[in-house]
Amino acid sequence: MRQKSDVRLYIIGAGFAGQMIAKDIIRKKVFGSVAAFLDDDKEAIGTQIDGIPVLGPIENTAKLLRTEAKDEAIIAMPSVPVERIRSIYTILKQSGFEHIRIVPTASQIIDGKAHFVQTRDIDPLDILGRTPVTIPLHESLSYLRGKRVLITGAGGSIGSELARQLLSGGAERLYLFGHGENSIVQIYRELIVLQNEGVGEKATVVPIIGDMKDRAYIQYIIKQTRADVIFHCAAYKHVPMMEENPVAAIENNVFGTKNLLDAALSSGTARFVLISTDKAVEPVSVYGVSKFLCEKMVLETAKKAAEKQAFMFVRFGNVLGSRGSILPLFMNQIKNGGPVTVTDPGMERYFMTIPEACSLVLETGGVGTNGSSYLLDMGEPVKIIDLAEQIIAFSGLEPYKDIDIKIIGAREGERLVEPLWLRAEYPQPTAYEKILQLTNIEYGSEKLSSLLEELMPVCFCTPGKEALFRNKDRLISLLRRDFSSLDALYTRKRTSIESGLSVEDRETNLTKVTL
Repeated sequence: MRQKSDVRLYIIGAGFAGQMIAKDIIRKKVFGSVAAFLDDDKEAIGTQIDGIPVLGPIENTAKLLRTEAKDEAIIAMPSVPVERIRSIYTILKQSGFEHIRIVPTASQIIDGKAHFVQTRDIDPLDILGRTPVTIPLHESLSYLRGKRVLITGAGGSIGSELARQLLSGGAERLYLFGHGENSIVQIYRELIVLQNEGVGEKATVVPIIGDMKDRAYIQYIIKQTRADVIFHCAAYKHVPMMEENPVAAIENNVFGTKNLLDAALSSGTARFVLISTDKAVEPVSVYGVSKFLCEKMVLETAKKAAEKQAFMFVRFGNVLGSRGSILPLFMNQIKNGGPVTVTDPGMERYFMTIPEACSLVLETGGVGTNGSSYLLDMGEPVKIIDLAEQIIAFSGLEPYKDIDIKIIGAREGERLVEPLWLRAEYPQPTAYEKILQLTNIEYGSEKLSSLLEELMPVCFCTPGKEALFRNKDRLISLLRRDFSSLDALYTRKRTSIESGLSVEDRETNLTKVTL
């Protein structure tokens, strides 16, 4: 964030958000000076707001400005559709603005206030995809007022955004739980800065470093914090990496979640919300299996819940911009001159922005009921190759000319299309936009308990069963036995290897299996 007093700032949008940003800049006198507002409102054009002229229309005026390299534009229009943001971005770039910032969407300005510290550099998330649903989170978060809220994986993409939005929820305490020291420090410091700048309410923010695989510690920390609400975001998520480290995936995702569920149940936690994934649907990867089991454990725990407790999960597809996702990968590949790598021309995914997904998760946490499973409406799927082309264009380059796109074949555990639900789950609309309720499918308490019992000595050294500890083959055998979709992929993989196909052809061939 630059702090040069000689920078001229042009605020696009003279509405409440733009005016609040301008007042913030004027008051602090460190970010630059506001040269003008740009707006399309005929009644506002030609007037002044706090001595700052309102110019317009945006398209015509922007082209007439004599911009310098250090000049900046701030798009302060949190309620307009993505299409309009995309159009304004194009206009500003064509008008010579090299540095463009944007105010968060309306759903992120929970307390009705916009602050300069909340602005950030515009990125492809802001101009790609659909217009996010706007949720009045100030109302939706009322169930958290005065409560103690714990976020696992708080340093990750979803966890950190939940924390930002929760600042304005009126929570008494906000616990940031994570295993990675650096990521927890980063989000903790960011939240403190936001609070110091007047964003949100004065919740006490408490960073906690710990490992959810440590059962005794988890029991201790949930009891000590007396967490009223837990948002469980922590998980190993990178599909190919977990295919290489399947024991770690089950140990962390499954048994770590079980530790949290057991602790929450015994400590009287009022609400427990698991963040799940479309990869849990007919899983074809160890990661997918681990999340499937997490979903089932949540539903099993719900059966044991006390009257005022609620255990639920929220499932959704990919989020644009998360760490390890394709967006930062594509941006880095473009920065290095390409090529941008796409697994298969036919591969497609459902996408949602991180802020929208988090807003819906927070809303679901308040309206969800015990033992219920929910699905976020992801809209229409997007082809990865189309997304790659759009991101290259966003960077001011031409696909296949300036930056090439290379097809490399699917990686371990991937499939062309990720279904969001099973037909038998029969998703139904709720009274809340973009939140669907699924029909629970029983897995069987005894079957689940038996599988966990068999997986335990593989993940944790058990007296008398030392030979099973970290035995990858044993773990895969157990999972293939209980998950036909996973077995189909592994069988196909073995057949392809035996057929002598090249690695690239073999991986491409795997994606064509209908599972």
